[in-house]
Amino acid sequence: MTTHYAHIYKHRAADYHRLITPEDTDGNLLPALQRATPLRGKRILDLGTGTGRLPLLLRDVAARIVGVDLHWGMLQEHKIQRNRTGGHWPLLQGDIRNLPLPDNCVDVATAGWAIGHFLSWFGDDWMRQVSCVLQEMHRMVTPDGALIIIETLTTGSLSPAPPTDRLADYYAWLEREWGFIRQEIQTDYQFSSVEEAVERSQFF
Repeated sequence: MTTHYAHIYKHRAADYHRLITPEDTDGNLLPALQRATPLRGKRILDLGTGTGRLPLLLRDVAARIVGVDLHWGMLQEHKIQRNRTGGHWPLLQGDIRNLPLPDNCVDVATAGWAIGHFLSWFGDDWMRQVSCVLQEMHRMVTPDGALIIIETLTTGSLSPAPPTDRLADYYAWLEREWGFIRQEIQTDYQFSSVEEAVERSQFF
């Protein structure tokens, strides 16, 4: 993992959550996820759960949510945000490539803005490492369940496209080798001013 992001995830989780809070100002994400697969009443496992972006979004539709993340600092901030909503879903610290959870234990596995980091963390070995995550997702999801991966299709542009050539290769690989179907979702940020946008985002 790069030192920059390691520091943020370990020591600046609260700042990270302040950064992501204004995203999806039009509320497009939840309807898009529900179009991908029915979520109401489902058991959902969120990998790379961070400070809780997806569990906070899904808390009123899921029967049960479990969040997993490698970074204790992110889970501590997630706990704060969860408690503010009156939520009680369990949070686990662990490596999403190898989790101590039983087979077929959830209906849906999500990984939002998490797996793409493997391209920089593991260099040329990213494909093997990501495969470990995907194999774990398949193992833990019921045979009639669903896997959802959310990644970035650029920031600061109206035209969706992978931010880098390596991410483009990764996205194409997910579709070609693993059968994922791409769905583009516009999740714009809305800040009160340019100054607020700079203040919240410049550390990242």
